[in-house]
Order: sequence, then C-alpha cells, then structure tokens
Amino acid sequence: MSGSGWTSTSMPYLTPRTAGASDAWTDEAESAGRRGGQRILHAGELGAPAEVARMLGLATGETVVARRRIIELDGESTELTDTYYPADIAAGTPLAGTAKIRGGAVTLLAELGHTGARAVEKVSARMPGPEEREHLRLGPVEPVLQLARTTYDSAGRPIQADVMIMPAGRQQLRYEIDIEVA
Repeated sequence: MSGSGWTSTSMPYLTPRTAGASDAWTDEAESAGRRGGQRILHAGELGAPAEVARMLGLATGETVVARRRIIELDGESTELTDTYYPADIAAGTPLAGTAKIRGGAVTLLAELGHTGARAVEKVSARMPGPEEREHLRLGPVEPVLQLARTTYDSAGRPIQADVMIMPAGRQQLRYEIDIEVA
C-alpha cells in the first residue's frame, strides 16, 4: 500500500486456493489490515466484444460467459472488473451465476480441469467512460488504469480474460519477474 492508494500484485489471482480458503482479494486486503469485498453486477452468457474475442482467440460475437464485478476496499469502489471465459469451459457452471465463488474463480477453474500456466498483461491509462466514472465514483477529470490480462493453460489455450478498470490515483501495480537463465 502507498498512502491512501493500493499496491496490487497479480500472482495471488493466478494461483488456485486450497480447499476452504477465501478468495485472493479478501486475503490480500485482510493481510494489510483492510476489508476487501465485491459486488457482482452481472453474470451470464453474451457475445464476445472484439477485444475479448481477440484475447480468448474467438470470433467477435462468439458466446462467452462474463462476470462483471465492482471490487471494494473498506467499502469504497476500487476496481471495475469484467472477466470472460470461453463458453465450453464456463457455461452451466457457477462462473455463469451471480453467487460469490468460494476460493475464487481460479480455484473453480482448476477444479474443472483448467489451470493457468501463463498470463499476459497489458496496462494502459485513459479517461473513463460515463458508466465507469459512476461505478468507481470518479471526478470529471480523473483518469483510470486498464489492466487487460489473458490467462493461458499449459497447452497455450486462453482460459480466462480479465479487463480491470482502476482509478489511476488510487492504484499502484507491482510486478515481480523471475528470470530463468539457460
């Protein structure tokens, strides 16, 4: 954490949790003495937007399962997250429903036989749209960070695409990179 902002790292969100564990966000917030939560605004099937189709290697408009959530820190909106899954992986599973998933979606994916082996993230800054501004309670000139992450299984198949929108002034991203020397 830095000031009133939040320092986030991606690794906990890519690793399945042990049986009975809470989700990574709740644990990360609690370890910092804070309270993390989320509200699910929408879950279900829809046609993949162009960016999501590209991330998942699908045709634009192809059916995906989507979950839209507002992530909260101490009761304040801190992130708007849209997560997408190929329909053949997620249709008919709890990923398509609005209930919170014990241990998080990554744990459920692993239980369904889909474990992430590699993730690619792209971070950009931009001005938010009206809906994003409203959900994140932003002022008229506050920019956002957009983190778009694609998670791939060991065969190189995209199994999850996340598009996260965060108030730029309230976030700090931290990356640790292990370099293998041949």
